[in-house]
Amino acid sequence: MTKKRLISFDHETKISNNFTFEEDVTGNNDHHFVLSREQDVTAIINDNKEQLKQTDKRTKWGDWNKVASIPMVVYYDLKAKGILDDPVAIKKWLNDPENKYFRTREGNV
Repeated sequence: MTKKRLISFDHETKISNNFTFEEDVTGNNDHHFVLSREQDVTAIINDNKEQLKQTDKRTKWGDWNKVASIPMVVYYDLKAKGILDDPVAIKKWLNDPENKYFRTREGNV
């Protein structure tokens, strides 16, 4: 049986911290607990889509162009994996089609 409990919720960032206890059902006394962080990213994704529509893809690239807006839970994950500290890795991540909903501008970074 799994029991999930809310530890805290930040109304501004929409981040919830949760504690989940997973009881062992096999009888091996192998219980687990998980601390997790979740975020409602609906508003961020919708805002990114709007910004993407308003950006002319023919505009020349220059310094300090906003190309993405990344939710905090994703930021923490990228930081933990070392991707944020590696310019090549973050460019690859931003250019990955799976991450297109975080982009606010078309093109390759």
